[in-house]
Amino acid sequence: MLKNITLGQFIPGKTPIHLLDPRMKIILTTAYIAMIFCVGSPLWYIIPVCYVALTARMAGLSTRQLLQAVKPLRFLLILTFLLNLLFSGGSTIWLEWGFLQITREGTLMAIHFSMRLISLVLGTCILTLTTSPVALSDGIEMLLKPLKVIRFPAHELAMMITIALRFIPTLMEETDKIMKAQMARGADFESGNLLRRAKSMIPLLVPLFISAIRRAGDLAVAMEARCYHGGEGRTRLRVLCYTRHDLYALFMTVATLLCTILTRLLPL
Repeated sequence: MLKNITLGQFIPGKTPIHLLDPRMKIILTTAYIAMIFCVGSPLWYIIPVCYVALTARMAGLSTRQLLQAVKPLRFLLILTFLLNLLFSGGSTIWLEWGFLQITREGTLMAIHFSMRLISLVLGTCILTLTTSPVALSDGIEMLLKPLKVIRFPAHELAMMITIALRFIPTLMEETDKIMKAQMARGADFESGNLLRRAKSMIPLLVPLFISAIRRAGDLAVAMEARCYHGGEGRTRLRVLCYTRHDLYALFMTVATLLCTILTRLLPL
């Protein structure tokens, strides 16, 4: 199970994407999300898809690694596609069966929202795969640092996000171990109807929650033993600084975002 979960994992490397400043990668990811929401037609998703493909290639990520990020969301994708396909309505009816209708507008809407969800997952996946949790925490904290004027807990928020991302693979590994242990005792997680499958998950969820609470307690004790008191007076091993490569990446991303915005003005 662990190898099929991409979110929260970090793949070390020396690629141009890995070497970008974490603050810049967060800014580029935000611009990419804005790019996705600026797409007005399924046809123009070719722009963010090409952007992701180029970024993944520069980061040394394979297509299989990207598809693994989408795999856990396959049921949500199918549900999103079917709901928009059957209930969006439209004037150009292609197929009608009782109160269900498949229209041209509904089909385009289904493709549109499905592509939007896939694109969002792929963009955030590249960010976590190419940025270590420590660097990601430093980047978030530095970007939120101006909000300290209004007493916003930037360091604490960045630490919470980092810990959450860090423990996703750990919890997945723990889930895999518990599931195999329960299956060795005769538990069945795959057969039966939906209600029976939900009941069969109880022997899995209870020890998983207990393990997660125990890990959180151990982490809190370890942080207190090391005299952790938030970000006040703390220094960093690596000082973040922008380079010309960050400026090149920002320029290319902004140019791609502008092209995406301009496509909304084109008639289809």
